[in-house]
Amino acid sequence: MIRRFLAVLWLGGLVQCGYAQDATYLTPPKPLADLVNTPATPGFSVDSKGDWVLITERSEHPSIADLAQPELRLAGLRINPANNGPSRGSFFINLKLRKLRGKDEIQVKGLPANAHLANVSWSPDEKQIAFTHSTDTKIEVYVLDVATATARKLTDLAVNAAITGPLAWVSDSKALIVATIPASRGGAPAINRVPAGPTIQENLGKKGQAPTYQDLLKNPSDEKQFEYYATTQVIRLGLDGTAQAIGQPMLVTDVSPSPDGNYVLVESIHRPFSYIVPLSYFPTRVEVYGKDGSPVKTLTDNPLVENAPWGSDATIPYPRGFNWRADVPATVYWVEPKDGGDPKRKIAIRDVVKTLDAPFATEAKDLYATALRFGGIAWGNEKTAIVYERWWQTRKLTAKILNPNDPANPAVLFERSFEDKYSDPGQPEMRKNAFGRSVLDISANNEVYYLNTTGASPEGDRPFVSILNLNTKQFKPVWRSEAPCFEVPVTTLPGGELLTRREAVDQNPNYFLRSLIVPKKKKATVAPVQVSFFPDPYPQLKGIQKQVLRYKRNDGVDLTATLYLPAGYKKEDGPLPTFLWAYPAEFKSKDAAGQVSGSPYKFNAISYWGAAAFVTMGYAILDNASIPIIGEGDKEPNDTYVEQLVASAKAAIDEGVRLGVVDSSRVGVGGHSYGAFMTANLLTHSKLFKGGIARSGAYNRTLTPFGFQNEQRTYWQAPEVYNRMSPFMNADKMKTPLLLIHGEADNNTGTFPIQSERYYNALKGMGATARLVFLPYESHGYTAKESLLHMLSEMNSWLDKYVKNAGTAGTSGKTGAVGGRN
Repeated sequence: MIRRFLAVLWLGGLVQCGYAQDATYLTPPKPLADLVNTPATPGFSVDSKGDWVLITERSEHPSIADLAQPELRLAGLRINPANNGPSRGSFFINLKLRKLRGKDEIQVKGLPANAHLANVSWSPDEKQIAFTHSTDTKIEVYVLDVATATARKLTDLAVNAAITGPLAWVSDSKALIVATIPASRGGAPAINRVPAGPTIQENLGKKGQAPTYQDLLKNPSDEKQFEYYATTQVIRLGLDGTAQAIGQPMLVTDVSPSPDGNYVLVESIHRPFSYIVPLSYFPTRVEVYGKDGSPVKTLTDNPLVENAPWGSDATIPYPRGFNWRADVPATVYWVEPKDGGDPKRKIAIRDVVKTLDAPFATEAKDLYATALRFGGIAWGNEKTAIVYERWWQTRKLTAKILNPNDPANPAVLFERSFEDKYSDPGQPEMRKNAFGRSVLDISANNEVYYLNTTGASPEGDRPFVSILNLNTKQFKPVWRSEAPCFEVPVTTLPGGELLTRREAVDQNPNYFLRSLIVPKKKKATVAPVQVSFFPDPYPQLKGIQKQVLRYKRNDGVDLTATLYLPAGYKKEDGPLPTFLWAYPAEFKSKDAAGQVSGSPYKFNAISYWGAAAFVTMGYAILDNASIPIIGEGDKEPNDTYVEQLVASAKAAIDEGVRLGVVDSSRVGVGGHSYGAFMTANLLTHSKLFKGGIARSGAYNRTLTPFGFQNEQRTYWQAPEVYNRMSPFMNADKMKTPLLLIHGEADNNTGTFPIQSERYYNALKGMGATARLVFLPYESHGYTAKESLLHMLSEMNSWLDKYVKNAGTAGTSGKTGAVGGRN
């Protein structure tokens, strides 16, 4: 077994040996450490009337001691057995209120000591805010009265947040639907370390293709633990503390009251459980209950799904997606596949959306039939909804305007490739209706605002707002972000006002109000009004230079990258050591792949997470360098993955050299997850780089044989592609130093920690220069302060030795072949 922390101590330089040693957490130079220690900017939540703002102050990074607390990994969940909530997550530590058009902040009274707040939710009438507080032993329900800025604990009942969202407001704002721990649950079952016999799985000739899931159930003892912690008693909890049970205790995965508050929709799972798929594939029952807790209707009881069709366009072969229509009092809708969920079947109708009205005594009605896979619906009113269909294989997205009262002839609103960022109209603006549910904000002129928060364009990202006329189906732009700022629409408010979040290279993001009503006098302008006043969280980064680069790959594809240069740098200072960071993306169209992304006007919010942090260490940074992998027509992108990967990286470096800022003899490359996979491949198949950093990646694609990322073919359909793309299969070609970092508790599909362990062993066996660091208790993303500081320290030392000082690093030295303790 690998030691808890597999790393080789620096001791002034790399120890040239292959065995594992214990190590202590390291701290990077102060400019890097400051990025981790900087407090997060508070959250800013505005009510729909534009009256009140809730300011949420976030907790700092947890300590490694926090992550080391007991944790159960069951059926795809990670549970804290002490308080029956999720074992990982962030919290708010303080709440404040203020008027949107004021500056005075009101400290909320009545908050618990050592607050760990989550699940914050405005009431439908927006006079109150519900939230949970996690203690060491239980999770509690609190309600905040906005008018008095006072919070109070609502009940002594303990919340069960292990498996479902624990709170939902009833439309009258007088009660909550709450997932609680059954009062009669008793003590937890003992974890049985002695098996009653072997664990056996069996397949009787049916295809059961699935990703490599993690944290699955493994034995009957796990099943008992899972059932114990997942069992929930749903209650209707009045603000006066009265509680009404909804049904009996069950393993609830989702619960929501009807818009009129008279019914509750409950989704639960039950035995038999599975050892090869997570809980989302377990037998699922969906039921409607009355507000008095009595059962009304069972809508479906799906069996266990272990052999579902596989692929991006596949789905389970049973009814799915049960929810309430937001625009009417009590109507359930759901989706039923007509192709068995199998995208390979040739069939005219893929999905049918069905509805059933209260009191649920009749047969369900067909509302809408899709030619592609159902992609969601935005409800408006009884005459208007917008329904979406999509198909991954062709990248096609269709939106239609549907009349729910007369659904026979829905009108096409648009058809587009969702790869084509330039044609994206954004998302329709929603408002709260009389039930407190979000519906399309349809004006008296039958118009809807559309907000695009990216606003991709040939000039770069320029977020915008447009108006859709539902009669003519035409979009009319009414506002767009202008240089030298990057301004994002957040929401529209009564009176024709737009709330935005505005930033510039030297101005940290803050919120502004601006009018969407065009002045009668064309020359008249109404200046935006600033309504938040958050200070610059990174004053030490003033002067860092940023530029969006545009350049071409050798096959003519347009590419982009964001260039960061150190404060005070001048071209006369000469080219700099460089760090390139990227994450490849697959495309079916060269035109879509070459579209410009990014904005030169965004605030220099340098994160500790990627490469940009190392501009503080004197590097030129090529951040988010576009690495498109294209397969047009019948061709698959990954058929030429390596060639396109290397060509894209070379083009970015060449552009930096052309500008005189990149020293091509001192370039490093890095990435996280699929970016780590990219990094290992670039070092394997090119001589562009002096060193690389790969975090939490997958390197042997035979361990993900039923597809990976967006590859739809199985290993047996395209073995040459899997083998060529796997750095593990090409470990003998690795001649460039590689730092591997991985969370020891990675639960991401496909990136098992064994991927890094086995790849490191292969590199060691082939005499490569490599270093493997396992971060204790960390998942796919790292959260503990000690882990983040150590990650930056490792990265900085590796870049310093093998990139910045490449000429003296002695990179041809081989690691020893001493057997490690595995």
